[in-house]
Amino acid sequence: MLGSSSPDVNLRLLEAVPRGRKVRMLPFERVAYAAAARAGALLRARYRERQEVSFKGEVDLVTATDREAEQIVVAAIGAAFPEHGIVAEESGARPGRDGHTWYVDPLDGTTNFAHGYPHFCVSIALARGDDLLLGLVYDPIREETFSALRGAGARLNGAPIGVSDARTLNHALLGTGFPYDRRRHADFYLAFLAEAMRRAQGVRRGGSAALDLCYVACGRLDAFWEWKLLPWDTAAGRLIVEEAGGRVSDFSGGSHRLTGEETAASNTYLHDALLDMLAAVPRPQAAPPLA
Repeated sequence: MLGSSSPDVNLRLLEAVPRGRKVRMLPFERVAYAAAARAGALLRARYRERQEVSFKGEVDLVTATDREAEQIVVAAIGAAFPEHGIVAEESGARPGRDGHTWYVDPLDGTTNFAHGYPHFCVSIALARGDDLLLGLVYDPIREETFSALRGAGARLNGAPIGVSDARTLNHALLGTGFPYDRRRHADFYLAFLAEAMRRAQGVRRGGSAALDLCYVACGRLDAFWEWKLLPWDTAAGRLIVEEAGGRVSDFSGGSHRLTGEETAASNTYLHDALLDMLAAVPRPQAAPPLA
């Protein structure tokens, strides 16, 4: 039941600015930070507990905590901005009236969370039409807050961040993930991993696309690719990568679409090499359908 536990909210998240500097947040920033802090506190308090799990698909699971965290975020946004639309992973879409839409993943990395594996986050983004305005990704275990405002750069716990300067895949650390239809199309997805292993210094599979994108933004990863991510997986992280000096596209180098099936992100320097690597994998006329 919502509010059944009393997790400690990290109020420092609401003050994620450089030491000694006062910053006045825009109203939508303050709401997003507060909602992320409260949802993240719930996740931090619960992740070591045995989880109540149900399955949305063959391997796609959801916990009761996902739903509770989403209620916290959606309620906060809805109360502050009733005219805004909200697209949330567990409760679906609520249409807006003024062109603004929030994209909410209350728990990105649910499988990790359900197993007590400490790598997951809260992801919140705000867009006006097709333009992303705010991205916020909060890792409550590491107490790391990645954030970006359009045109204002990207930050980690208030300090500016930027992408790596890696110039060759041979010296690059890549990240990836696998879609929920991976059991049926394992050979297809593993072919991309095999190609990356041939070309890159290393490959990591963390289990949270939002954090993977943030890791590209701060230089922990040099590039990332994944099939069939959903808008709430990528909206916040895409803006954070772009504001950190990176690039996000589809696998052919075209504009990234939140509703598209392809996400390729890099430090910009490696983007052409990343796309060449992805193009080297033989594939059918289209990717296997997500069904």
